Amino acid sequence: MQNKPIRCAIYTRKSSEEGLEQDFNSLQAQREACEAYIKSQKSEHWVLTSTPYDDGGYSGGTLERPALQKLLQDVRLGQVDIIVVYKIDRLTRSLMDFSKIIEVLDASQASFVSITQHFNTTTSMGRLTLNMLLSFAQFEREVTAERIRDKYAASKKKGMWMGGYPPFGYERKDKKLYPHPQQAAVLISLFKQYYALKSVGKLLDWVRANNIQTSFGKPFTKINLHRILSNRVYIGEVGHKGIWYPGLHQALVDRELFNSVQQIITEHQVKRTYHDTHPSFLAGKLFDDKGNRMSPKASGSGNKKRRYYTSQAMIKQEREKLGAITQVPAGELENFVTQHLKEILNAPSFLTSLLSDYHISLQQDVIAKIPQLSISTEIRKLLLVRVDLAPNTLKLAISPAQLKEFLLSIAENRSCKTLTYDKNTLQTFEYPFQIRRACKGKKIILGTENPIPNYPKEPLVRIICQSYTLREKLFSGRASSILELAKQEGCTDSYMSRLLEISFLPAKTILDILSGTSKEVLSVKDLLKLKNDRRLSQRLSKL
Repeated sequence: MQNKPIRCAIYTRKSSEEGLEQDFNSLQAQREACEAYIKSQKSEHWVLTSTPYDDGGYSGGTLERPALQKLLQDVRLGQVDIIVVYKIDRLTRSLMDFSKIIEVLDASQASFVSITQHFNTTTSMGRLTLNMLLSFAQFEREVTAERIRDKYAASKKKGMWMGGYPPFGYERKDKKLYPHPQQAAVLISLFKQYYALKSVGKLLDWVRANNIQTSFGKPFTKINLHRILSNRVYIGEVGHKGIWYPGLHQALVDRELFNSVQQIITEHQVKRTYHDTHPSFLAGKLFDDKGNRMSPKASGSGNKKRRYYTSQAMIKQEREKLGAITQVPAGELENFVTQHLKEILNAPSFLTSLLSDYHISLQQDVIAKIPQLSISTEIRKLLLVRVDLAPNTLKLAISPAQLKEFLLSIAENRSCKTLTYDKNTLQTFEYPFQIRRACKGKKIILGTENPIPNYPKEPLVRIICQSYTLREKLFSGRASSILELAKQEGCTDSYMSRLLEISFLPAKTILDILSGTSKEVLSVKDLLKLKNDRRLSQRLSKL
């Protein structure tokens, strides 16, 4: 019988990209040596595969290397029998990563060879020797990392700038910071303007009015400005792990002005202890109709404090990215989501489809336990992957694999594991969803297909009736003009004009408001603004 050829794949690696542009680089040197070794094993029927596996500029401390991942995949597919490397540390410098590679090789009945260190991974002694060698390789890597960290810390203590993009107001030359010719003057103006305005929001308006942009040519945000105003680099210091040292670069801001600005920032700082007692379980999972993440925020104080989810586009004042939904009350939305999550968990047909591979008794046991289960914040965070808000719909996305694991943990009375999910396997549930604006700006969430009538409050009905009464008085001749009518009612002529304009709205609009079927809940203030707000007038005319 003819001996079966042993397919060998050469793997090469170099930590840095330096020298890779040369005609004969380190990767080629490793490959040439490995090719010669494979040729020397021709009698053992070793043959070289045609696919190259080269990782230039990748560290050996991680397995996230494109060529290595491709090689391991080919091993799993049974296309490679032996991995040939110049040295073992070319394959990995981590003992844990090495054990993972060995698991892949063992599962595929493959092995590897280091041509300068003769090891056989099929024997226990060979494995022991390799483990010892890798332990030293990992030790060397950790010692090198410690040396780099120590050097970095020592350089910071001396006030040296250790790289990175220079802060706004500075430029980098010869690995040092120097004042930027244009940005330095702008930076000083930012500190002076904030000291005068005492508000980051007002400072942002001033920045945008003067068309000032960041070093990257993008508009400033509140976060950008707050970081600049709090950065001690501008008073000539360099920080390392929360400790600041005198820097070698020139200070741009007077220390007295900087300290005054810090005092104002501290006085205006909001204590964010509210979210701790009211966990917002949709944080990081909620998105508006434009794909903007919605973050939890709070307003008010004491018993009147309310939580909201606000679009990041609104927080950053990026008006071009704003969607139809900018802010929703957290409590109402969380109750709405929890209610429908319970409906999903209490759907027997859906649960049994997930557990179709298990015995009927286990399925029945889970279905019986679910109604008695308290849907805690941890469970909601675990099961919900994503929530998308649109003007008319709300979408809940869950991972069937995670839900199946949750159901099995209930049946087996154990803790539930957190699984990674594939976006393509997510299951989406869609529900009718509406948002209405109430008289004082609050938003009410409705989740029914047939909206609850939005009956107006008494002051709104009263002012509509008053508007028609005054119009009839004017048309009947009991008042010769709007000015005379205003004198009779004891108000200004401009207020009277706005009041009369209400009676000239389309009849359908008035009927919709009074019957509670209008798309928006309007206030008295909204109706009186009709004269100065054409957009509101047009909006009402379309109702």
